[in-house]
Amino acid sequence: MKRRSKQRMTAIHVSIPVRLLEDFDETLGFTQSRSAKIASLIQDYMDGDGDYIHEAPTRQLIRAICNRDDCDATLRVLLEQVLTSSSSNAEHDA
Repeated sequence: MKRRSKQRMTAIHVSIPVRLLEDFDETLGFTQSRSAKIASLIQDYMDGDGDYIHEAPTRQLIRAICNRDDCDATLRVLLEQVLTSSSSNAEHDA
């Protein structure tokens, strides 16, 4: 059996708004670790991986929602209409 290399960990203390922590905790699954999730988010940020919601254009966000497994047909149709409408408005304004 291959031995896993141990990565040294350190505890840190940060101050964040209580509501932010509560909202973050609500995103975690029952078996997910808060520390592991925060470490993963920090690593993604440091690596420059992934787009962050606040930086993504609206059209990209709508497309991402449409492609999710939990996006039902009704929502998908509505979002597709928004995309189509915003495309024709952008062409009209140009």
